[in-house]
Amino acid sequence: MAGHAHHDAHGHGHAPAHGSRREYVIGFLLSVVLTAIPFALVMTNAFADTRITAAIVMICAIVQIVVHMIYFLHMNTKSENGWTLMALIFTAILVVIVLSGSLWVMYHMNLNMMPQMSGEMSGM
Repeated sequence: MAGHAHHDAHGHGHAPAHGSRREYVIGFLLSVVLTAIPFALVMTNAFADTRITAAIVMICAIVQIVVHMIYFLHMNTKSENGWTLMALIFTAILVVIVLSGSLWVMYHMNLNMMPQMSGEMSGM
C-alpha cells in the first residue's frame, strides 16, 4: 500500500496533456484563416492557371492538418513514447501512395480514352 502511495505522490502517471484555452483559440484562428484563403482564391479566380490555385489549396490543406494535429489532437514526439508519431508517419505514407496512385490511374485513363468517347462525355 505504501509503495502505491509513494508512486502516486510523484505524479508519474501518463495522463494525456490537454491544451489551454489560448492554444484552442490559436488553433481555431489558424484553421479559419487556412480555410478562408483557399475559399477566397477559388471564388475570386485570383489566378488564371487553375494549377496554381490547386497547389495553394493543397498546401493550405496540409498546413491545416498539421495545425489540427498540434493544437487539437495534442500530438508530439513525446506522447505515448513516440508510437503516435510512428502511426502518423505510416498513415501519411499510405495516404500518399493511395492519392498518387489514384491520380496516376485517372491521368492515364483520361489520356488513353477513345476519341469518340471524349466527345460524348463533353455533351453531358
